[in-house]
Amino acid sequence: MSIKRHTTRPVKIRDLIIGGDSPISIQSMTNVPLENVSGTMAQIERLVEAGADLVRLAVINEDALPHLREVRKAVDAPLSADIHFNYKLALGAIESGIDKIRINPGNIGKLEHIREIVRRAKERSVPIRIGVNGGSLDKKKYPALTAEALAQSALDHVRILEDLGFEDIVVSIKTSDIQMTIEANKLFANERNYPLHIGLTEAGYGISCVVQSSVVIGHLLLSGLGDTIRVSMTGDPVEEVRIAKKILDALEIRPLPVRIIACPTCGRTDPEIDLEKIAREVESALIREFSDTLVKLRRQIVVAVMGCEVNGPGEASHADVGVAGARSGNYLLFAKGKKIKTLRRDEIVSSIMQEACTIISSWNYSR
Repeated sequence: MSIKRHTTRPVKIRDLIIGGDSPISIQSMTNVPLENVSGTMAQIERLVEAGADLVRLAVINEDALPHLREVRKAVDAPLSADIHFNYKLALGAIESGIDKIRINPGNIGKLEHIREIVRRAKERSVPIRIGVNGGSLDKKKYPALTAEALAQSALDHVRILEDLGFEDIVVSIKTSDIQMTIEANKLFANERNYPLHIGLTEAGYGISCVVQSSVVIGHLLLSGLGDTIRVSMTGDPVEEVRIAKKILDALEIRPLPVRIIACPTCGRTDPEIDLEKIAREVESALIREFSDTLVKLRRQIVVAVMGCEVNGPGEASHADVGVAGARSGNYLLFAKGKKIKTLRRDEIVSSIMQEACTIISSWNYSR
């Protein structure tokens, strides 16, 4: 899938580049209190292991700054500090070695305080993310929450930094309203070329969050907008990263090493077989066995687990390898739509793994 991305200026955050022609990055935010240093570091480690490129931490008061310094010294991943209202927290975070700060210049207060933040950020090459959402609008200036108000508010904040000669800026404009969020980001992108951090705020939990976030992020990415994404989900933030990876994989922007395609099943499916269980087993085994190799090869293996011959080799003919069930208890192993052999139920997972090993070995050999 070819998507023409909106041209944005690159912003460097430690060894991560957001914007320009850099890959779209994934980020999340810890939900462990910063004073719980070991818990925070453990969560950052889990997030990075899951695929997060950047992790944000809430710095709520000056007592948190020593803990932030401790975390910074122990963690090598790009970290961002989330700051509201108190400019001293931004200065302290920068002094602590943070790689990026998130502020709303409008709620920091005095211009001299913003000027001091900008001066320190320039000295340390620390970018600033401007975050605008429905709750942060100046109600006197923008009494109604609209896409236009959100975009203009973001421009207000951007101009404050631009007037101070600062342009290492990332912008996020989010609400819990899907269409408003999409429109606000499009309006802003028409005015400036700063990298966009996209997502949906207060998206909820579970399937509701997955669906709503996928709609917003997918729409904007397909429109060429978005340089870094976060799925804002209630619960374990590691799930945010997993969902974000799936969105990028579905759009073929950042393909995962293993993709499983499976049919929804129907009355033609063998009632003696748990197709979902097999699909999960196959995916886990492939990731465990071949993920590192596929990443090095920059290849993705597509595996199909289909319930019957109707949507087996035909509809899944593009799969590198797959299996199709039958009510008779015989199963067909196929590759690129071509039949290989029939299997028993208990041979499905091992046969797919064996065929996948052969395919991946051929890729490695022909490299």
